[in-house]
Amino acid sequence: MKILLVEDDKLLAQSLKDFLELEGFDVDIGYSAQDALDLTFERNYNLYLFDINLSGENGLEIIKELKEAEDNTPVIFITALTTLDTISEAFQLGAVDYIKKPFHPQELIIRIKSKFAPNEQKSEHITYNNIVLDPKNSLVIVDGHPETIGEVQFKILKTLIENKSKIVTKEQLLTHMNNPSDVALRVTINKLKNRYDLPIRNIRSKGYILE
Repeated sequence: MKILLVEDDKLLAQSLKDFLELEGFDVDIGYSAQDALDLTFERNYNLYLFDINLSGENGLEIIKELKEAEDNTPVIFITALTTLDTISEAFQLGAVDYIKKPFHPQELIIRIKSKFAPNEQKSEHITYNNIVLDPKNSLVIVDGHPETIGEVQFKILKTLIENKSKIVTKEQLLTHMNNPSDVALRVTINKLKNRYDLPIRNIRSKGYILE
């Protein structure tokens, strides 16, 4: 995927470029509206990442000019602005998503992949209410915000979600632990319950169930 990133904070722009390229994306940087217009004239892109608050002309104005030139490349806006009017205008101009500063670069990757990854990639994600598990990156995404947790907690949470409404035996859960014991498992389960407000019940002498 070829991406044009337009961001006038040069340090942030370079950091995002490096992070995106580690994920396999091909990224060009522009630091101004004029850079954006010059680059889009010279090359074709699959996605635009435009900061709304550029010095001079803002990201919304750039998109208006591109639309007038019949450029319908999808846009994800990067913004510190969250007024309803700004968000509404962004989507009216063709934005497919927006991300609010400050943000973790991994959240941007997740948003890009959720919009443009092939269907078979999307199906790898596991969902439970407002929780999405990304096994490839070992991330727990709650209400769209990615969180990292320990490997053992992630494996146990994944097993419980995959077996929702079914009893998962203690023996099965203990296989995910480095130093398995009933006490350690109980502590881990309680941490998950409290952190994500999960309805996990202990079924005496059998195991645990996520309802």
